[in-house]
Amino acid sequence: MRITVVLMIALVFTLSSCGGSKGLKEDEAFAPEKYLVKADKLVNDKEYDQARRTLTEVKNRDMTKKYAPLAQLRIADSYIKEQEPDLGIEEYKKFLEFYPDNQYASYAQYQIAMAYFSQIEAPDRGSGAARKALQEFLRLKELYPRNPYREVLGLRIEKCRDVIADGAFLIGEFYYKKGSYNAAAGRFEGLLKQFPDYKRGAETLALLARSYKALKMNDKAKEIFKKLLEKYPSSKFAQEAKRGTL
Repeated sequence: MRITVVLMIALVFTLSSCGGSKGLKEDEAFAPEKYLVKADKLVNDKEYDQARRTLTEVKNRDMTKKYAPLAQLRIADSYIKEQEPDLGIEEYKKFLEFYPDNQYASYAQYQIAMAYFSQIEAPDRGSGAARKALQEFLRLKELYPRNPYREVLGLRIEKCRDVIADGAFLIGEFYYKKGSYNAAAGRFEGLLKQFPDYKRGAETLALLARSYKALKMNDKAKEIFKKLLEKYPSSKFAQEAKRGTL
């Protein structure tokens, strides 16, 4: 009986030893490039969880730290492809925290901005996403002035500003139609201060002047109508502005 127990214990140790050797061989054979290729295939096959497990293994086993940054980026990319922008943003931010000077840092920052940008749906719903996207695009411009996205960056920033301004206009217009003229005037004033060259500037000034007029603030209304005439003399609101300055 004792001999049998001893033999069993010896067998367990032998198997454990073999398992350990196998583990060492796997470590020695670890080829991060192949793991990255495998992860790419899994992402293309929409096997996102399995892809991320593979990429996490690269991060954990890459002692050279040459491939770990790429794995972190691809984890973030996988969430974007899976239509999970918030999780993608979180992973890109981790990349920038761990590798702020990496050659792909500007890419990560751009992807954060684009993840917000892609959530802009319409002026009445997308201004929140547009504000976040604008903040991240400006951060990209400031931190990475030589980034490879300079040609499209201006257009992206302009789009964000337009959406934010349109959202503010719609809120001001809502208050105006509701008869909440104080709230409307505040919105229109803030809009024109933040975006003095807003594409609907003439209409905004007209509504602002009407709001002040409804509030019996006639001097303020005349001041705004005068500004409208000076800045937009050919607009469809010019005749109303002329009457308002009399």
